[in-house]
Amino acid sequence: QVQLVESGGGLVQAGGSLRLSCAASGRTFSNYNMGWFRQAPGLQRDLIAVISWTGGIPYYADSVKGRFTISRDNAKNTVYLQMNSLKPEDTAVYYCAASLYGSWPQGLQYDSWGQGTQVTVSS
Repeated sequence: QVQLVESGGGLVQAGGSLRLSCAASGRTFSNYNMGWFRQAPGLQRDLIAVISWTGGIPYYADSVKGRFTISRDNAKNTVYLQMNSLKPEDTAVYYCAASLYGSWPQGLQYDSWGQGTQVTVSS
């Protein structure tokens, strides 16, 4: 298990940008695939972006592709989510998660989760 702590959420106006960070500790961070999820009230938790342990080409959900960018800095044990051109429908609690196994990208099994950080986009 790895411990994950998200930060960087907040209130932003539509069209604005925000960068989320997820700091990891407890295990070898560089060996994990790292994903970002989000969950709006009453809805399921959806996968929005994944970056592999190799740092290769990431996966993005259609809803965020072209606007969001996932990246990682293994030296800092941190994964980031750069969010641009934010829309009110992006409002949700955002979670980072770590995966060590499963099929890429949507079949990955996540064994560690952060506490979540709230992102609110106003119009």
